[in-house]
Amino acid sequence: MKISIIGTGLIGGSMALKLKQKNLTSKIIGIDKNEEHLKEAYSLGIIDHYSSLEEGVKNADLIILAIPVDAARKLLPDILNLIGRQQTVMDVGSTKNGIVSAIRKHPNRLRYVATHPMWGTENSGPKAAHKDAFTGKAAVICNQEESAPDAVALIQKIYAALEMNLLYMNSKDHDIHTAYISHISHITSYALANTVLEKEKEEDTIFQLASSGFSSTVRLAKSHPEMWVPIFRQNKENVLDVLNEHISQLRKFKSALEKENYDFLEALILNANKIRDILK
Repeated sequence: MKISIIGTGLIGGSMALKLKQKNLTSKIIGIDKNEEHLKEAYSLGIIDHYSSLEEGVKNADLIILAIPVDAARKLLPDILNLIGRQQTVMDVGSTKNGIVSAIRKHPNRLRYVATHPMWGTENSGPKAAHKDAFTGKAAVICNQEESAPDAVALIQKIYAALEMNLLYMNSKDHDIHTAYISHISHITSYALANTVLEKEKEEDTIFQLASSGFSSTVRLAKSHPEMWVPIFRQNKENVLDVLNEHISQLRKFKSALEKENYDFLEALILNANKIRDILK
């Protein structure tokens, strides 16, 4: 099976390395507007060849779209215009409903499978890719009834090779859930980083006092805006809903401290501790 990967960075590169290790592909073709990424991915053995979009799409059995969600939404119809009835297209974006809605009436809609492997780091580029990145993580297939059964079966095989646990849901539910468990985490991390940078002008003090807890909390603030602004844009309504609730929770902590209501503060913390039973 020949695979073309559009976007040879962290996600696309990690998928390529694992699929090659599992001998699931005879050739991986890289497609990327960033020529440095293509050269780097080739030198690292992530891809076997790189080409133009049209050539890469037409010569692949499977096309993996691993680019920011705004770009994916724009490019996907063009890709579907190029493929035949035996080819399959998948994307790996963190939002799904906008992308699914954009191609719902496309003649080749059946050949597309909407997916989201639930993994990522604050790093980017081919050098950040590693083959065991997805092992044990969850992957979501959305709106599978809108895709051809053989296309879904192929994507299930891909995720099995990546050693991921599959979940199935519709695209609207996916975007609601990811707003809660992923997107709000990034906004919170960005906001905390900005808070500290605003209040603590002596950078050396930050580095000297930063504990592992602080570092882990602001780790996501290192994530690139090229990836996250499109995600927030496409999932704006859900993110705003979650953000309003988050602000409400912050106000409760603020109120408890202002009023010196430490019993209420303890109750808030104890309620938060319930997350232990969910995230064991």
